[in-house]
Amino acid sequence: MTPSVSIIMGSTSDLPVMEKAAKILDEFGIFFEMSALSAHRTPVAVEEFARTAESRGVKVIIAGAGMAAALPGVIAAGTTLPVIGVPIKGSALDGMDAVLSMLQMPPGIPVATVAINGAQNAALLAVQMLALSDKELAAKFADYKEQLKQKIEKANADLAAVEYAHKTN
Repeated sequence: MTPSVSIIMGSTSDLPVMEKAAKILDEFGIFFEMSALSAHRTPVAVEEFARTAESRGVKVIIAGAGMAAALPGVIAAGTTLPVIGVPIKGSALDGMDAVLSMLQMPPGIPVATVAINGAQNAALLAVQMLALSDKELAAKFADYKEQLKQKIEKANADLAAVEYAHKTN
């Protein structure tokens, strides 16, 4: 099956973060591909990936990187597809270096950026993008949001049932 989303990470050490995106895409039944490419160590492969993604059927790219976090920007420079950047928490600056690298893209080369280690939200954003032209997927996403609402309503009801000597309801 043709992948609609590509999940790219700078290193396989990023997999514990980026697999959260894969799990969301699986949950929604979206075909995806996943690989590790480095903007600094494999620049030719990154450029080839970016240049050919659309012709391979990819519609959205999720790119995770830490530290200098060049990967999402390099990919965005080489494609017209939407790129969602996932800043990955590194050791030196706790991911703020990656956030700033993604947010400070030059005009004309946007990278939608989620929270540090926010691969789950990156996948949900990709789902929303794909749902713009897929009514079935849009309905699945609406159901997902309803389930989130119901989960919080139940948690709030459970919380209201907890009794304390000085708690008012």
